[in-house]
Amino acid sequence: MFGVYRYKTPAANPLLDGLPEGSAALTPYVLIDRDGVTLITPRVDLGQGAYSMQAALIAEELDVDLDQIRVDPGKPSPAYFNSTVVAEGFPFAATDGGFLARGARGAGDVVGKLMGLQITGGSSTVPDAYVKLRMAGAVARETLKAAAAQMTGVDAGQLKTAHGLVILPDGKTLSYPELAAVAATIDPVTDVDLRPESDWRYLGQDMQRLDMVAKCTGTQVYGIDLAMPDMLYGAVRTNPRRGGVMDGFDADQAKAMRGVQAVVPLENGAGVVADNTWRAFQAAEAIRFDWGPASHPATSAEMWQQLGQTFDDDYRDNRFKDEGDVEAALTDIAVEAEYRVPHLAHAPLEPVSAVVKVTDTRIDIWTGTQIPRFVQANVAKQTGLGMDDVRLHVQMTGGSFGHRLEDEYVAQAVTLAQAVKGTPIKVTWSREEDMTHDFTRPMMMARGRGAVSDGKVQAFDLSIASASVTASQLARQGQSVPGPDVAIVAGAWDQPFAIPHVRVTGYRAPQMVPISSWRSVGASANGFFHDCLLDELIHAAGADPLAERVRLCWHEPSCKVLQAVGEMSGWDGPQIAKGRGRGVAFCLSFGVAVAEVVEVTATDAGIRIDKVFVAAEVGRVLDPVNFENLVQGGVIWGLGHAMNCEITYTDGMPEQTNFHAYEGMRLYQTPEIMVRGLENGDDIRGIGEPPVPPAAPALANAIFAATGQRIRELPLNKFIDFV
Repeated sequence: MFGVYRYKTPAANPLLDGLPEGSAALTPYVLIDRDGVTLITPRVDLGQGAYSMQAALIAEELDVDLDQIRVDPGKPSPAYFNSTVVAEGFPFAATDGGFLARGARGAGDVVGKLMGLQITGGSSTVPDAYVKLRMAGAVARETLKAAAAQMTGVDAGQLKTAHGLVILPDGKTLSYPELAAVAATIDPVTDVDLRPESDWRYLGQDMQRLDMVAKCTGTQVYGIDLAMPDMLYGAVRTNPRRGGVMDGFDADQAKAMRGVQAVVPLENGAGVVADNTWRAFQAAEAIRFDWGPASHPATSAEMWQQLGQTFDDDYRDNRFKDEGDVEAALTDIAVEAEYRVPHLAHAPLEPVSAVVKVTDTRIDIWTGTQIPRFVQANVAKQTGLGMDDVRLHVQMTGGSFGHRLEDEYVAQAVTLAQAVKGTPIKVTWSREEDMTHDFTRPMMMARGRGAVSDGKVQAFDLSIASASVTASQLARQGQSVPGPDVAIVAGAWDQPFAIPHVRVTGYRAPQMVPISSWRSVGASANGFFHDCLLDELIHAAGADPLAERVRLCWHEPSCKVLQAVGEMSGWDGPQIAKGRGRGVAFCLSFGVAVAEVVEVTATDAGIRIDKVFVAAEVGRVLDPVNFENLVQGGVIWGLGHAMNCEITYTDGMPEQTNFHAYEGMRLYQTPEIMVRGLENGDDIRGIGEPPVPPAAPALANAIFAATGQRIRELPLNKFIDFV
C-alpha cells in the first residue's frame, strides 16, 4: 500500500522552490512571470530537436505561440522521471499486447517514478512526453482560466484562450503574465480534457525548430562555448589502456610552460589548469606518464578469440525466442554463417566538456548530459555535499549518440575545480582523449544456421555473443543487472516473422573494454545479424527478398512498412541491371518497424550508393520535417559506420584517435534518401534510433545483389571499396 501511495502521490514541483512573488509555476513544466512564459523541457537536446518537440507538446494545449515562449531544461528533479525508457529492459516484444507485457510496462512506469529516473535515451522522449506534456499544458491553461474567472467574476466555462491570452465573452483579454499572481494562489485545475487532433495548431504540421536560426547563423551556444569572468581552463590525460593504472608521472616540463597554474593528480592520470584551453592541452601532452598495462586483452585479435569462445552453455544469458523444433528442422542446413561487427566510438562533433565552480557550500556544473540526476548524485558522493548543494545547469549538446550517458569527465572536472576553489574552470577533453576514452559499442559476433524448402524459409537459428552493455553501464552507477540482458539480443529475438522453426540465443561474454549504449544499442548490430541471415536463407530458397519477408511477417503494421518501402522503391526484384542491385532490410526496434531499400552500382572504382528508401511506423508523425531529418540522419549514421568505421586495439590502446582514422560517410557519397512515415500503430513512438539497424544489412544485401559478394563482417571497406 505504501508503494501504491508513493506511486500515486504527485512529485513535488521543483519550480516552486524560490519562486519570485508574482510568478506562477502551474505545473513542473510551465513557469509564468511578468516577463512571459517559460516551458521546461527536461529531456536534453542532443541535436535531435528535443527542446522544440517538448515545447510544442506543451504549447499545443497551453495555447501559446512558439515565438512567445522561452525554453529551459530546468534543474534535475524526480518530477521529470522517464516512465518509458525502463520498459526497454523487459523481455517482452513491442508487438506483445498480452497481460504480462502490459503489466511489465506498467511496472516500468512505477520504477521510473519511484527512482526519479530522469534520463534521455532509448528514443523515449516523444513516447514519454506525448500525454504527459500535453496534460501539463492543459492543466496550466485551465488554471489560468480559473484565475481569470476569479479576477473578473466571469464563469470559467465562458472563457477561451489563444496566443497566450485568456479571452472574455466581450472580447477583452488578459495576458498570461497578468494572471500569474492570482494563478499562483489557487490549486491547479487537474480535471482537464486534451484537445482532439482536429484542433491541433502545431502537432502533425511542419514546424521550424526553435534553434534553427541560431544553428544556421553559428550563434548557438553549446556547453563547450561557455565563457565566464575570470574562468580558467583544464585538460586531462589518463591511461589510454582502459582499466590500466598509472604508476607515476613527471610534470616538471608542464609546470614550467606558459599559462600553466596547476597540475592535479587524477585517478589513472593527471589534469592541467591553465589560462586557456590550448595551453592546457599542450601542457597535458608534455607530462610524462608511467602507464600500467590494460586490464583487458591487448589486441582486437585476442578479443575476437575470447568472444568466439563464449558460444557455450556456461555463458548463455537468454533464449527469449524458441518456437517449433529447430534441431529437427536443421537436418538439411541451407546456410551456415558467422557475422561480426566491431567496437565503435560515439565520436560526436562536440567533445565532452564541463564548467565547474566549487565553493565551500555548493558546486555549480554546466554541461550537456543525458543523466542529470545521476551526475548530481555522483558529484554529491564525490564531494560529500548534499544533493541540493550540487547545482546542475544542463546545456545544449553538439551530438551524443549515447556518449553523454556517461559522466566520468564531470568527476574529473570537479577534481580540477577543487584545486582552484572559487574560480570557474572549463575542462575539455581533446579529440584524442574523447576517442580513446570513449565507452564504445561492443564488438559482437553471431553464428547462424537455417533451412529452406519449397521456396520458403523453414528454420532460423541465430546465436549472438556480446558483453553486456547494461551491466557495464549500471556498474559505473553502482547498480547491477537483476536478470538477463535483453540488449544482447534486441532487434533479433523480437522480430515479427512467422518462421515455423526459429530460435534466438544470447550469450553474455566476459567484460573486456568498458562499453556503453550506442545509437540503437543492441539492435545496431543485431539488425545486421538477423536480416543478413534471413536474406541468405531467402536467396537459398530462391524466393524474392521482399515478397518472402512480407509473407513471413505476421504483424500488420510491420507488413505495411515492408509493402510501403516496396512501393516507394518500385521493387521488382533485387537486380536492377548489370552491376546494379538493391537490398531490402527490416528491423523492429524501440517499438518502431522500419524497412529500408538501398540501391547501389558497382563501378570500376568501387560501390556507389545511389538511393535509399525508408518507411517507418511511429503511430503519429508529430513534426514531418524533423521526422524526415531524423530518419535521414539515422540512415547516414548507419551506412557510414557500416562502410568505414571501427575501433581496433593494439597494446591495449585504441588505434583510431581522431576522425582521420574514423571516417563516416562523406558528403559526396551521400545518396538521395526518400522517407515515408506511417501512422497505423496504436502507440506513439520515437524515431531517433530505429532507422539505424536496417541500414547496414540493406547495404550488404544490395552489394550482394550487384556483385554476388556476400559480406558478413563490418566495416564493409575491409572487403570492398566505396566511391
